[in-house]
Amino acid sequence: MNIPFLDLGAAYRELQSEIDAAVARSLASGWYIGGPEVEAFEQEFAAYTQAQHCMGVANGLDALHLALRAMDVGPGDEVIVPSNTFVATWLAVSQCGATPVPVEPDARSFSIDPARIEAAITPRTRVILPVHLYGQPADLDPILAIARKHGLRVLEDAAQAHGARYKGRRLGAHGDAVAWSFYPGKNLGAMGDGGAVTTNDAQLADRIRVLRNYGSRVRYVNEVQGYNSRLDPLQAAILRVKLTHLDSWNARRSAIAQRYQQGLAGSGLSLPHVPEWAEPVWHLYVVRHPQRDALHKSLAEAGVGTLIHYPIPPHRQQAYAQAGWGAGDFPVAERMAGEVLSLPMGPQLGDEQAVKVMHCIDAVHAAA
Repeated sequence: MNIPFLDLGAAYRELQSEIDAAVARSLASGWYIGGPEVEAFEQEFAAYTQAQHCMGVANGLDALHLALRAMDVGPGDEVIVPSNTFVATWLAVSQCGATPVPVEPDARSFSIDPARIEAAITPRTRVILPVHLYGQPADLDPILAIARKHGLRVLEDAAQAHGARYKGRRLGAHGDAVAWSFYPGKNLGAMGDGGAVTTNDAQLADRIRVLRNYGSRVRYVNEVQGYNSRLDPLQAAILRVKLTHLDSWNARRSAIAQRYQQGLAGSGLSLPHVPEWAEPVWHLYVVRHPQRDALHKSLAEAGVGTLIHYPIPPHRQQAYAQAGWGAGDFPVAERMAGEVLSLPMGPQLGDEQAVKVMHCIDAVHAAA
């Protein structure tokens, strides 16, 4: 039995009749840019995330970038970002001409450590950008309190956290805006790229709608220098189908995570920590091990697919070499990059497969 890290084909087959009907409906509508499918998805996703506004865009990076632009982030400004995240979080800041200012994560949760944020604030800081990493909410209340104290905006990166709850409330509008990705592997994934921004701020919503459409709200009247970043109607139709199954699929992920939490105790792995205020959706089940690369190789040889999220922290990427950061500048993120391993996770992962994953890990541990 070979166990893939994530089986997107199985996800399609489970919903094939519904997805095929939605695609056919979208094609027959004659709307190939914008239109009723996009508008309906925006309304439905806004309601799901308990937000007043949702703006579909082309992808998750654009969602972050356009939200920052709508917040007037530009050259000379600074944005506080986690040192441990996918590089897109940083790229969105750089695309505005601003500077990402890294803050180390909490060693247990992997998310930005609120206790370290205030020391990173300067007169140039405009936004705090926490990431709800791996499907687990960041600790928002202290972050929002710091932002209010210093007159800063909060933009949440929820690309991996569709449906997650912070203190009982779904992510979607705790901060000033929330950026989402619908990359195919996400909990709510399209069959191609897609993204969105949700917010309760009507002015921010209006600015994002203008920015995503060439800087225009009226055809051929361009108010600002905007972008072409629109959610495709075909993807919106598919997302509408998947949104109706998101909670049940997240529940399956949670059941797998619970199985791992119980079955891997004593395995030699450092298992995920879930604060009492968090309801994660387990986009990824990330463990830590000091001999991660050897474990990764051994599991691959046993037919178990695992991935590393992420092997190189942003400050060590060539793309940010000009910033001058070196090894040891952000030791918590660097240590995580050398130890993290994501185990198979997804709503189509069967119980027998989860058991095999744990048996293989136990075997590797016993042989060590």
